[in-house]
Amino acid sequence: MEVMSNLVTQNIPNYLSSLPVPKSIGGWFKLGFRDWASLVPLGAVIGGLTYMSYLAFCPCGRVCKIHLNEKIEKSNPKVVHSVDVEDLGETSAFCRCWKSKSFPKCDGSHNEHNETTGDNVGPLVVKKKK
Repeated sequence: MEVMSNLVTQNIPNYLSSLPVPKSIGGWFKLGFRDWASLVPLGAVIGGLTYMSYLAFCPCGRVCKIHLNEKIEKSNPKVVHSVDVEDLGETSAFCRCWKSKSFPKCDGSHNEHNETTGDNVGPLVVKKKK
């Protein structure tokens, strides 16, 4: 415990007081290589603490995984639909937001999604040439 006390009360304050921190913005441009090298450990500690704080308080955890498809054919490794052009009629709208209850056809679910998230997704509209 005495080692920790000595570190906090003597070593760290002595180290910080010996750093070449300029009093003005222009002073940063006048620092030499050795001055910058002596600031590297402090920058590394501050960067490491910032990153660890980010990991601790990130709402997604360490890796943010965003799934667009929340419910459609989740047992399949890849969702693929085929549509015969002859069955389309004059105009067809296909879902691109993955929220449609009649997927792959669009049912307008993207409107609520857009209002909630601020997104601007809409359907894929396919029209037959006349």
